[in-house]
Amino acid sequence: MKDAEGVQFLQGCLPKLGLVWPGYRKVRRQVYKQIQRRLESLSLSTVADYQRYLETHPEEWTVLDSLCWISISRFYRDKAVFEFLEQEVLPSLARQALAEGGSTLRCWSIGCAGGEEPYSLSLLWKLTLEARFPAIRLAILATDVDDQAIARAQRACYTPSSLKDLPESWRMKGFDRTSEGFWMIKPEFREPVTFLKQDIRQALPEETFHLILCRYLAFTYFEGPLQSKTLRDVIARMHVGGAIVLGKNERLPDGDAGLIPWSEKEGVYRRAPAALMVP
Repeated sequence: MKDAEGVQFLQGCLPKLGLVWPGYRKVRRQVYKQIQRRLESLSLSTVADYQRYLETHPEEWTVLDSLCWISISRFYRDKAVFEFLEQEVLPSLARQALAEGGSTLRCWSIGCAGGEEPYSLSLLWKLTLEARFPAIRLAILATDVDDQAIARAQRACYTPSSLKDLPESWRMKGFDRTSEGFWMIKPEFREPVTFLKQDIRQALPEETFHLILCRYLAFTYFEGPLQSKTLRDVIARMHVGGAIVLGKNERLPDGDAGLIPWSEKEGVYRRAPAALMVP
């Protein structure tokens, strides 16, 4: 697939899926590869053939939607964000949970890809904070729409390159080296994490969370109205005083009433107490 025809195809199709082209500009070639494999499975020669196929097979739009999901991640992505979580956010949320008589700190990783983000959070907690808050148990729900991503996350086996940003001591304490040269996360760091296939656009967990990580998904790929809806849904699942973390350079959509900055530099916002919320 030539780049020009791929760009034209995505610019025409993404809005029909509630997605926006700018978010895909840097990752478009990965989407091309997935679409190309789909063309081959349908015995179609060109993207123009696929466009015509979409017009006559409306159910194919669901397949195309799945091809546009990008599962890229690595451990400890955006080091400064995880340092801020370690130094400020998680200790504050743990103290809040204790003050409220709680014993569980609930976290939600949205669009968890291969599990690198939720496992990074588990490593952070167990290696730096658990001893300070022995009465608090960390529970992480990690969701993704991609079956294959969930399967990779549950295998918990990673290439050396995906661990390149992780502190060396964490890698040595948190992983076992396999005979094939991969790194497998140890059971005690897997235990706090539960994986679930779920599409944030269609379904939400039932519980509320102290910390929600929504990075490099809704506020990168979703169109404006869908971003706003997702934000409302996420806020509704946030514990009062809880925090949400966005990706670097992501911005909240308009209508973010109820959130106050914790660190705009690191993309961290807090759900304001009721007394501070704008009616």
